Amino acid sequence: MIMKSQPGTEQSVSSASWTKRLSSLWTTENIKVVRRVIVSVIGATVLLFGIALLVLPGPAFIVIPLGLAILASEYAWARRWLKKVRQMASNVVSGRKDMPPGDTRA
Repeated sequence: MIMKSQPGTEQSVSSASWTKRLSSLWTTENIKVVRRVIVSVIGATVLLFGIALLVLPGPAFIVIPLGLAILASEYAWARRWLKKVRQMASNVVSGRKDMPPGDTRA
């Protein structure tokens, strides 16, 4: 069954109306939501990959902070975790441990 259009009923899509509809779709709020979703998906994927590297061969201690840094661009909880991870890493690099006050062991 082939349907033919009636003469005079064809509707042409002008480029002005097409771009107007597209620009109304991409409002500032929509762009923020899309950005947050993309950052969340990429950051969570990198973070989960880093957690998997704890038991698999690979640089987990590089990938986990990278995933947290990606997530920290959007979430406050990730910023707090990243700050803790950075503090722990600096303690490990400097050779310090969390010693109780008054403990004089080197």
